[in-house]
Amino acid sequence: MSAHCQVCGKQPSFGQRVARAGRRAQQRYVKGRTSRRFNPNLQPVRTVRDGTPVRMTVCTSCLKKGRVQRRPTR
Repeated sequence: MSAHCQVCGKQPSFGQRVARAGRRAQQRYVKGRTSRRFNPNLQPVRTVRDGTPVRMTVCTSCLKKGRVQRRPTR
């Protein structure tokens, strides 16, 4: 399953993790940089689309904005 929202299309963004010298170091300097990945907060949701029940992966910002109506499980 790819990490993207099926409503708004939000995908992972990329950045760098910055390693710095310790708190008690003489100089606080950057020791190194490694790449990292920021994943969207995706939740599996059961909803109704065009009269049929569908299972989707939706980001929490879309759920909060009400772009998807959750269907009760029972």
